[in-house]
Amino acid sequence: MLIDLHTHTYPLSWDSQLNADELVARSMEAGLDGIVLSEHDWAWNPDEVAALAKRHNFLVLHGIEVNTDDGHILVIGPRRYSYGMHHTRELARLVEAADGVMWAAHPNRRHHPWDWESEKEWQDALDRAERNEAYGLVAALEVVNGRYSPRENLMSQRVAERLAMPGTAGTDSHRVEDIGKAATYFDRDIKTAADLVEELRAGRCWPVDLTTGGVSSDARYHQPPADLEAERRALADRRAAYLASRQPLP
Repeated sequence: MLIDLHTHTYPLSWDSQLNADELVARSMEAGLDGIVLSEHDWAWNPDEVAALAKRHNFLVLHGIEVNTDDGHILVIGPRRYSYGMHHTRELARLVEAADGVMWAAHPNRRHHPWDWESEKEWQDALDRAERNEAYGLVAALEVVNGRYSPRENLMSQRVAERLAMPGTAGTDSHRVEDIGKAATYFDRDIKTAADLVEELRAGRCWPVDLTTGGVSSDARYHQPPADLEAERRALADRRAAYLASRQPLP
């Protein structure tokens, strides 16, 4: 399945030019299997999400993009914006209480080289990202964002590689031309928010640049892997080794 995990509609996201029905119709035309509505610091009424999904006979799930002290975090689980969510640890507590999941949106926006041509600046940016407390609380990082350039998405990809974390993809749609550029691949059926939470927590996901080069220069992300489970296991091993390497000495 291909699901766009990052979308915005007007008026709940003030900067979007899309209405929800248009977003769904265009996503269907683009060959997607579902979307997550992730408005800025605002939550859809669950009944309206269900009605939208039924109207189009299409998978539409309810999320929020939260502006936190540590960057923008996408979440599934909480049904409304609550005071204190801008503190990442409080957000993590609320998401856990809702039996949800969280993943970081466009890490490149928070951490990028001041000089894109300097390898030292790239390393400094990666060092800063490694110190971001939020990345120890999320299940994945968005490494293919449909509104960013291949170079900007490469920064997000390098952060995920440094931390050995799963990657996701989303269009971050605000306009019609954004729709269909990127999506996250799942090899298991997802019918509910609980299904999506389970797959993201397990790292059974893969970011896909549906433009095959327009938003990611890494060919690994131009199509789903032949064996997602093998990729997941290899990444889990790298993550375990990374975490072990960072444990303080006795």
